[in-house]
Amino acid sequence: MRPGNQSTVTEFIMLGLTSDPDLQILLFLLLLPVYIFTLLGNVSILVIVGYNTHLQTPMYFFLSQLSCLDLMYSSVISPKMLVDLLSKKKTISLYGCITQLYFFAAIGCTEFILLAAMAFDRYVAVCNPLLYTVTMTNHLCMQLVAGSYIGGFLYSLIHAGCLHRLTFCGPDVMNHFVCDYPVLLKLSCTDIFINDLVRFVFASLVVLSSLIVVLISYAFIILAILRIRTTAKRWRATSTCISHFTCVFLFYGTVLFMELRPNSSSSEEQDKVVAVVSTVVIPALNPLIYSLRNQEMKATLHTLYQNIRHH
Repeated sequence: MRPGNQSTVTEFIMLGLTSDPDLQILLFLLLLPVYIFTLLGNVSILVIVGYNTHLQTPMYFFLSQLSCLDLMYSSVISPKMLVDLLSKKKTISLYGCITQLYFFAAIGCTEFILLAAMAFDRYVAVCNPLLYTVTMTNHLCMQLVAGSYIGGFLYSLIHAGCLHRLTFCGPDVMNHFVCDYPVLLKLSCTDIFINDLVRFVFASLVVLSSLIVVLISYAFIILAILRIRTTAKRWRATSTCISHFTCVFLFYGTVLFMELRPNSSSSEEQDKVVAVVSTVVIPALNPLIYSLRNQEMKATLHTLYQNIRHH
């Protein structure tokens, strides 16, 4: 933010999830195990994929990257949220807020692009299985993942640059548990038209373009599956896509709900609920979605457990 006396706010007071002390303790007891499970679940996927050489394929490479993003996405938000649930004074510095927002937006945007890359991978696997190993080379997979990270962090850098033009003169009370972009804009005493325009253009570009890739990929996948004559082969092709489609539905669903729902007096409370779902619940569900439906991952996890037990 601009130096000198142009910005009088140096920290924000966060109202958090609730002001009820008893409910705060209950939420802490509920959300702490979820966060721990998120860490253990996603680390387990990384270990399993690295341990089993048979799982070192494009699909599992992308899955391991998704686990990395879920670890970072949850860890940007959950630790402070959990600490604030037990704290009487919930504050965050101006630059701490911008830093949290930067990584929150960067990782979220990266995940959008990565999910689109994973949809393309499933399209090639189902629609062009004979060309799969030729098309989905290690080099292409690395390029898709690198492009996801570069796109996500550049997107967030643009927003951080736009925030540099804002000044914050008060109020300094933030009705949220995370420094979300719309919440921060409401507290600015500068005209936010440019920020809103940039946010709309780039958010639409990232979300819609990745969503179009996902929808087109799955349209071709569905057509290809319908052309398969035997039930066993049709189910095998479908099962490789169900886990990814479930993750796509959950991740995009929360964002589209936020963008399409009408504004109301309860919208701020709805924002908190959706934020908890997207930053805490979904990163914990992804390991379950992939591992419970995947026999190879369950077999590898069982082998790892047996090896650890015998040692």
